[in-house]
Amino acid sequence: MPETPIIHNQDLVLKVSASVDRQVWDEDRYSEFVDTLCGNRQYQKDAIFTALRYLLGGRYRSLEQLAEENYQADRTGIFEQRYGSIRGMQQCLTFPHLLSATLDLATGTGKSYVLYGIALILLAEGAVESVLLLCPSVTIERELTEKFRRLAENGILTATMPCDSVVTTPSVIDGSQSITAGAICIENYHAILTGVGSSIRESLRDRGDKVAVLNDETHHVLSVDQTQDRRKWREFIEDPVFGFNLVLGVSGTCYSDNDYFADVIYRYSLRQAIEERYIKNIEYVDDMPSLRGWDERWQLIRQEHEAVRRRLEPYSIRPLTIVVTPDITSCSRVAAELKQFLIASDALSAEESNKAVLAVYTGAPDLPRLTTVDNPASEVEWIVSVSMLNEGWDVKRVFIIVPHEERAFNSKLLIAQVLGRGLRLPVAMSQGEQPWVTVFNHQAWAPQIRRLVDEVLEATQRLTSRPVADSPHHFELHNIQYEMEQTSYETHYDGEVEFLAKGYVDLPTELVVREVPIEMVDVFGNVRRVIQGTTTQPVYEVADIARLLYARVCEIDETNADDTTPTDYHSKYTTEWFAAVIRRSLDMAGAEYLTDDMRRRFLAALGPLKRGVSATARWVPTEREFRTLDTRERPSDSVGESELRSKKTLFYTEQTRETLEETQLGFFDRVAEEFSSYKKSLTTNTYDFKTPLNLVIADSDNEAKFIGELRKPENAACISGWLKNTAVRFFDFDYAWRRGTHPKRGRFSPDFLIRCGDVVLVAEVKDDDEVREPSAENIGKNLHAQRHFRTLNQRLEEIGSPVRYKFTFVTPQSFPPLFDRMRRGQIMQFRSALDVELDGVGEESQLELP
Repeated sequence: MPETPIIHNQDLVLKVSASVDRQVWDEDRYSEFVDTLCGNRQYQKDAIFTALRYLLGGRYRSLEQLAEENYQADRTGIFEQRYGSIRGMQQCLTFPHLLSATLDLATGTGKSYVLYGIALILLAEGAVESVLLLCPSVTIERELTEKFRRLAENGILTATMPCDSVVTTPSVIDGSQSITAGAICIENYHAILTGVGSSIRESLRDRGDKVAVLNDETHHVLSVDQTQDRRKWREFIEDPVFGFNLVLGVSGTCYSDNDYFADVIYRYSLRQAIEERYIKNIEYVDDMPSLRGWDERWQLIRQEHEAVRRRLEPYSIRPLTIVVTPDITSCSRVAAELKQFLIASDALSAEESNKAVLAVYTGAPDLPRLTTVDNPASEVEWIVSVSMLNEGWDVKRVFIIVPHEERAFNSKLLIAQVLGRGLRLPVAMSQGEQPWVTVFNHQAWAPQIRRLVDEVLEATQRLTSRPVADSPHHFELHNIQYEMEQTSYETHYDGEVEFLAKGYVDLPTELVVREVPIEMVDVFGNVRRVIQGTTTQPVYEVADIARLLYARVCEIDETNADDTTPTDYHSKYTTEWFAAVIRRSLDMAGAEYLTDDMRRRFLAALGPLKRGVSATARWVPTEREFRTLDTRERPSDSVGESELRSKKTLFYTEQTRETLEETQLGFFDRVAEEFSSYKKSLTTNTYDFKTPLNLVIADSDNEAKFIGELRKPENAACISGWLKNTAVRFFDFDYAWRRGTHPKRGRFSPDFLIRCGDVVLVAEVKDDDEVREPSAENIGKNLHAQRHFRTLNQRLEEIGSPVRYKFTFVTPQSFPPLFDRMRRGQIMQFRSALDVELDGVGEESQLELP
């Protein structure tokens, strides 16, 4: 089945014809003005003249006409793939019957200069008598007004205008004044609402044909997710009472949800702006060890904040870190947490922490201080903000952005907006090495952030892995589908229970001061650097924790005093008894310090003393369907450019290229170049590549090592076929596990399926670290997998099939014995080190085994 072409945002930009009758519109008349206004920023000039060719060239009567021209001229099928039909495309246009469009200019690239150039030339040509520039906030209104007035008062710039211009120096006004000829009125959109004390609506009644409407941050107008007031912004433009026709929007985030706008006529992307060094570059966390909570994360963020301070000292710039939260409630809470952390870590007073930390949300007491943040005298170094309120900050000293929750960074719109806050270059750093803004995300969000950042930055070139229909290495698979039913059972406690019979609490070996390497990658997928951070745990005296534990058992006895069987734990478990248990536990763990994590474990050990009813939930699997699969049914999956520069590896043969669609050939050729920076491996002898797939994607270095073993001639000789499974929706089954006291369930898709004679080896590849400390989730996966394949083999025996399945959790240290057993024909007897460990720590309470 042919692969559908990848759609880039640039592919959806509507092309405005360069063929213009110079008697109607001659842009050369304004070339000196635009050159002076924009300097060496060619993209600003291109944006201005593209917009004016569209608005003034006389070729187009409406956006609908421009869209139809592009749809009919498209020979790639991109528009049909995206919209389905010309009617589907027209339905995505916000103002189809107006001469309207959008310019997509990356945040930090000087949209205000483009807006001023277009506004003044429209006035100078006499195309309109006045211009209304609407924006979404008072902050943006103030910034635009100041910039436009400076430009209007610039005599050198004014002198470059054609001498016959209708207007050379516009009056820059706001909505409190009547909009007269030659005026550029700048207002936030609230001024156009009915019932607002503004003269705008009366000034514009029946004058729409003489007024151009420019919308800054136009995604507020075009987005489907709008407040009632923002819907009125759109309704104002469409209102026949005014009769507007020329409508132009500008935004750096042209997304409605994750869909790109349908009316963009010019695009200058974040990727281009970064590559051409007009804004900062971007890096984000790709990998780091697990942390115990936000206290440790704040420690690492503060360390990087101080490192930025040292880098900025030569420029006399104070660092600024923005913490992005999804809503106002979170914003207030996180700001308070951050202040308390700084008071404890930096010995700040409450007054000093209030000066350093600024909370920004609608109605926040700190909001007036936002306007002075970029002032050299400002003492603000931390801003905690609701993401959607970030627009209009012309702040250039932002060098760290912290998405506090995934929700603050989970769409293209949010990513483009949030990144935009930190991309502007300080004037002092506009020359020399390109500075970076660091996104200090949770490492677990890296894949999602990488995908969205890739798409925002147009880095979405991908290679597709799919089955080759006539491959000789296809084989049949068998599987069982289940119904999972959640049940629970209760345990009743009465009287005193035995407590810590073994005399100690199992404690992990821990470091008080821990080194934390943080791997940072840039937006092009390159590992840029590794930050060597440290975290410190609080430590406690044995006597203090012994007293705390004794106080807790006294509370338990007091709670049980009125029961028919009261308890007397405090007489038996004294402070001295607890102190002895703590010391014995520390000795058993070889620990020198009593850490905060250990304190929590001792408190948790008191759980059995608390009486009552304990309910335990379980997931019970019930067999629903036995079915056969063919490897030809495996869905396709793909790998992107940035992934092949970081975690993933491409395995291919000399025949792979002929299986790819034409749109992927250029990228494949770059990947396959001998000295390219992409992670790839060519199998020169195709007879050793016994997979029915055209190419294979290893999701980790350990998987890459495993595939390397599968390709060795001595191992390939024992294999009739092998398949890299997809992450979802092919060979999978239900499993359950427990996180703390909460039952969880999911679908398990083991990594590899390998056919060796009548044996199908099902292998899940993990790191050697898992052998030392298996996760609760993998314990649950192993318990369900063992039951699943035991049942599956029973079904195969019942139908007389010779095929049997062998499941293993395998790590690199067990690769040699695995393939040794495979070559000996003894694969059913193999057990990896991780198999032994998982079986040893498995708890039947993780699930209900039939």
